[in-house]
Amino acid sequence: MLGYYVLLGAIALVSWIVSNRLKSKFEEYSKIHLRNGMSGAEIAEKMLADNGIYDVKVISTPGRLTDHYNPVDKTVNLSEAVYNQRNAAAAAVAAHECGHAVQHATAYSMLQMRSKMVPIVNVASGMSQWLIVGGLILGAAAKVGFGFYIAILGLILMGLATAFSFITLPVEYDASNRALAWLKNKNMLSQQEYAGAEDALKWAARTYVVAAIGALASLLYWAFQVFGRRD
Repeated sequence: MLGYYVLLGAIALVSWIVSNRLKSKFEEYSKIHLRNGMSGAEIAEKMLADNGIYDVKVISTPGRLTDHYNPVDKTVNLSEAVYNQRNAAAAAVAAHECGHAVQHATAYSMLQMRSKMVPIVNVASGMSQWLIVGGLILGAAAKVGFGFYIAILGLILMGLATAFSFITLPVEYDASNRALAWLKNKNMLSQQEYAGAEDALKWAARTYVVAAIGALASLLYWAFQVFGRRD
């Protein structure tokens, strides 16, 4: 038990460090203004056009770090800062989100798998821990197997959410690789601008790695609780 909390604390600390490092990196690279003078929205529109994608809209969305690609309505949603700004950080984010649009257009298998899991994971992430805890309580109180099987159902749902976290990793890394390759091949950025964009995307990807490790640690802990109590 103590080891689990130490592990969770370590993961939380690493997550905090990575998150703060990411914010500082984006602030740093937000000060590197693009020599081509293009905004994040213009970068996104050009990358889509260069990849022959004309049915995806680039729109502005409120908030900070709210950037995402929506495969349902085919929109690249850029936060207000990214949409309007003309710096290395904005270019990196805009190109990354367009990387997801390219994945969608080319039927990238990991993105398709991830998209199919979204509805299930939305339910699973909210119910899994409640089912596990409830199952353990029922099993302990009634001294029968019903509670155990309820907990197993919770573990299965938590396992799906954990798998989703790991499937997200290649999707995010691939989108960044597509973005950086396009930025480099089309000479969109100077050497300094490209280095900033590359570094920013690397730190963004690390947040997903930490999240996946945290999800796995939680799954293993609850699995130990369920099978340990059965014994």
